[in-house]
Amino acid sequence: MNLVKSTGTFGFYTIISRIFGYLRDVLIAIFLGTSFFADAFFVAFRIPNTFRRLFAEGTFNAAFVPSYTSELVKTKIKSNIFANQIFNLLFLSLFILVLLAEIFMPVVVSLIAPGFVEDKEKIEIAINLTRITFPFLMFVCLSSFFSAILNSHNKFAAASAAPIILNLILIGILFFGKYLGDNLIYYLSYGISIAGLLQLVFLYKYVKKFYSIKFNFKFKLNNNVKVFFKKLLPSIFSSGVTQINILVGTIIASFEASAVSYLYYADRIYQINLAIAGIAIGVVVLPQLSKHVYLKKKDKILQIQNKALELSMFLSLPASIALFIGSEEIISALFGYGSFNEFAVNNSAKALYYFGLGLPAFALIKVFSTFFFANHDTKTPFYISLISVILNISVSIYYFESIGFMIIPISTTISSWFNSLILFIFLINRNLFKFNNIFPIKFIKIIFVSILMGIFFKYLILFFENHLTYDYSFKSFYLVLSVLLSFSFYVILSLFIKAFKYNDIKLKY
Repeated sequence: MNLVKSTGTFGFYTIISRIFGYLRDVLIAIFLGTSFFADAFFVAFRIPNTFRRLFAEGTFNAAFVPSYTSELVKTKIKSNIFANQIFNLLFLSLFILVLLAEIFMPVVVSLIAPGFVEDKEKIEIAINLTRITFPFLMFVCLSSFFSAILNSHNKFAAASAAPIILNLILIGILFFGKYLGDNLIYYLSYGISIAGLLQLVFLYKYVKKFYSIKFNFKFKLNNNVKVFFKKLLPSIFSSGVTQINILVGTIIASFEASAVSYLYYADRIYQINLAIAGIAIGVVVLPQLSKHVYLKKKDKILQIQNKALELSMFLSLPASIALFIGSEEIISALFGYGSFNEFAVNNSAKALYYFGLGLPAFALIKVFSTFFFANHDTKTPFYISLISVILNISVSIYYFESIGFMIIPISTTISSWFNSLILFIFLINRNLFKFNNIFPIKFIKIIFVSILMGIFFKYLILFFENHLTYDYSFKSFYLVLSVLLSFSFYVILSLFIKAFKYNDIKLKY
C-alpha cells in the first residue's frame, strides 16, 4: 500500500463529494437561510448525518477492520463467515432501532432539540422531517459495513465516492426549490432516505467481488463476533467524539434562535479539511497497520505511524491558520447569498474561527485513535473521549447563558485539544508509538511553511478586499483564487525546503 496515493484517492473523491456538498449548502442557504424551517430541517438532518459520520468516516472500520483483517490473514472462508455473522446482527439490530425510533420520534426529537419543545409548530415539523430521514441511518450503517470490507482489501475509491450520491440527489431537488416553497424541506428529507438506499446498492455492486450477503438469523455468537461488538460501541464513541461534541452542541444551541444553522454552516467548512487530514488518513492506515501489528513488524508500524502523523499535520495546520485568518471572508464568499444575510455571515464566521483553532486536534484524535484500534484497544480512547465529552458539556452549559451559542465551538475546541493530548500521553506510556528521527525536523518545517502560507493568504485577502465584501456578486471566485494561490505557494515552498518530499508519493508501506 502507498499511504500518500491511497490517501489521495480517498481524499479526491471526498473533495468531490464536499464540493457537491458545498453547492447543496449554498442552495439551502439561498432558499432557507437561518430561518424557522432551516432549523427544523437541520435538526432532522443532524441525526442521520451524525450517524453517517460516526459509521462511515472510519468509526465502524475501527472495530471491524482489525478483526476482519486477522481472519483474512488466516483464510478467505473464515473472513467471510465472520463478515456474514456481523452483517446479519447489524441488519437486525438496525431494523429494530429504526422501528423504535419511528414510533417514539417525539421523544427522540425533544431530546436532541429541547429548545424546540415550547414551539409546537417547530417541534411538529422537526418530528415529521426526522421520521422521513431516519431510515437513512440504517442504509448508511450497512453501507459502512460494505465500505469496511472494501477498505480491508485496500479498495478506497468506491467507499469515498458513495456520499456523492446524497449530494447529487439533494442538489437536484434544490434546483426546484423556487417552485416547492415550504414543502422543499419535505422533499429534501425524502431525498436523504432515497439517497441512502442508492448508496447501499452502489457499494454492494463493488463489494460482491469480496463478499456476498447470506441472510441467516440463527445466530451463533463465536468469540470473534463477541469481541467485535464489545469493541464497536467504544470505537463509535472514541473515533466519533468530534461528531458527538457537535451533536451535543446542536442540542444546546437549539435554545437560541438560528444558532443551529450558524453552527451547521461553520461545521461544513472545517469538515472539508478534516475529511482528508484526519478521516482519510485514519481509514487508509488502519488495514495495513492492523496487519503489521498482527505480524509484529515493529519497523513497519513505526514507519506508518510517523508518516500518518506527519501527513495529518501537513494538511491540517495550514488549513487551521487559513480559517483563523479568513473565517469571515470564507463564510461570506461561500454562503453569503439570498436569505443568508450579513448578520448570519458574522455569527457563522465567529463559530468557524473557533472551530478552526481546533482543527489540528480533530485530526489528531482520528489518527491517534487509529493507533489504538490497530492494537485492538478501543476502551482507552473510549474512556478518554468520555471525559472529553463531559468536559465539553460542562463548559458549554456553564457559559451558555453569558456567552451564547459561541461557547459551543470554543468548548468543542478545548475538549478536543484535551482529548488529543491525553491520547498522545497514553500512546507514549504504553509504548504504542514513538517519534522516529525524521519527524521532529519535518514538523518544524511544516510549522514554518504554514506560517508563511498564512502571511501570504492574509496578503491576498487584503489585496482582494474590495472583491470579498458581502455585496460583491463574484466574491466566491476571488476566495477560490486566493485559496488555490495560497495552497500552491504552500506546496512549492514545502517541496523546496523538503517539508514534503516527492518520493513520499512512491513510498510503499
